[in-house]
Amino acid sequence: MKNNPQIWYLKKNSNQTQNSYELQVDQLIKSCIKKDRKAQETLYNLYKTKLFPICLKYCSSHSEAQDHLHDTFITIFENIKKYKGEGSFEGWMKRITINKAIDNYKKKNTFELADYKAAGLSDDNTIYTDELPLSFDTIMSLIHALPPQYRIIFNLYELDDYPHKEIALRLGISESTSKSNLHRAKALLKEKISNINKGALKTVDNHAR
Repeated sequence: MKNNPQIWYLKKNSNQTQNSYELQVDQLIKSCIKKDRKAQETLYNLYKTKLFPICLKYCSSHSEAQDHLHDTFITIFENIKKYKGEGSFEGWMKRITINKAIDNYKKKNTFELADYKAAGLSDDNTIYTDELPLSFDTIMSLIHALPPQYRIIFNLYELDDYPHKEIALRLGISESTSKSNLHRAKALLKEKISNINKGALKTVDNHAR
C-alpha cells in the first residue's frame, strides 16, 4: 500500500517544501512571536495551501477541514515561540496540524477494542488501483467515507508514516487495535475501489460493443 502511486500522490500534495522562503519565514517567525498581525496574515497565506490537505484528509467534510485549519493556526501562533529552529518550520506546523486532528478525534470518538491476532486478520490487504487509476478527489472521498476510527489510523499509518506503536500511544489504544482498524479500513477501501473498477470496466465494455 505504501508504494501505491495514488497514495504517493496524496503524500506529494501534502509534503511540498519551499526552501526559497527560508529567510522570509525566519523573519515572519520573529514578527509573529511579537504578535504582529500583518506577519501572522502573511504566514497564514504562505502555508494555508500546504496545511489544508492535511486538515482535509483528517476531517469528514470541507467545512470541517476549514475550521480545523483555522484552529490549527491559532495554536501555531500561540506556540510559535516554542519553535527553536530544529527541523523544518513547515514540519513543525504539520505535526501541530496532525496532533490537533488526533485531539479532536479523541474528544468525539471511542475505539472498539480489538485483538488483531485473535481476530485472525492477515497482514496482506494490499489495495491495487493500477487497472483504472483513480483521481485524487475520488480517493479522498473514499477515505472520508471511512468510519472515523478507521480513517484516522489509515491516515496516520499510510499517509503520514506513523508506526503502530506511536499510533497506539497517541490514541490511547493497543497496537493490536491499531492494526485491526487499519486492516478493516483497507478492506473497506479495497472493496469500494474494486466496485468502482468493475463499474468502469463494464461501462467501457458496453461502449466497445
